Amino acid sequence: MALTLALANWQLNRAHEKEALAAHLEALAKDAPVSLPAVGIKAQDVEWRRVTARGRFEPRYGVLVDNRISHGVAGYHVVMPLEIEGAGGRYVLVNRGWIAGNPDRSRLPEVRTPEAPVEITGLAIVPSHRFLELSSRAVEGKVWQNLTLDRYREAFSIAVQPVVIQQENPLEDGLVREWDPPNLGVDKHYGYAFQWLALAATVFVFYLVTHVRRRLPEEAH
Repeated sequence: MALTLALANWQLNRAHEKEALAAHLEALAKDAPVSLPAVGIKAQDVEWRRVTARGRFEPRYGVLVDNRISHGVAGYHVVMPLEIEGAGGRYVLVNRGWIAGNPDRSRLPEVRTPEAPVEITGLAIVPSHRFLELSSRAVEGKVWQNLTLDRYREAFSIAVQPVVIQQENPLEDGLVREWDPPNLGVDKHYGYAFQWLALAATVFVFYLVTHVRRRLPEEAH
């Protein structure tokens, strides 16, 4: 019982920690956007903050992240580098939003891309297995099953900032930009805590049945 109660308490503490982290990330996301500099940055300096960047999209290095669902329809996330103005060839990847796939999987959807410079505002994230990876397959031409910055750098020899901007501001491109909040697994920790508490209760009932009830006849005798 002591062990199960200790594990339940640990899971509850983890849930509280992640609730505090979620509140912190929400507060960061509500701050005024930070202008992304032209020089290289560290991811931790802007991760989970709203940022802005101005430049031109480069469709040649764009990819489609497969198996993205929006309102029950299968499609792709359009990830494309934005060449930052005044950065001398440095880019930042932008998740421009969702586009529906064609019934014929061999035909990729046409993505409208502005030719003029644009200003992008959105949340800066570090893509990882948690956010974008869905399978172990890496690259299939323009269609990727998963995306990490290391994998992108291996595929394209361009300098990219260590974050991806989830675009929020509208552009006349027909893409859907509806982003889910980060899932930090708070409910999972509460679920585990409930399981450990239930196991503690089971141990307690088992003790009553096997020890207390057995002792009563002996004491009566």
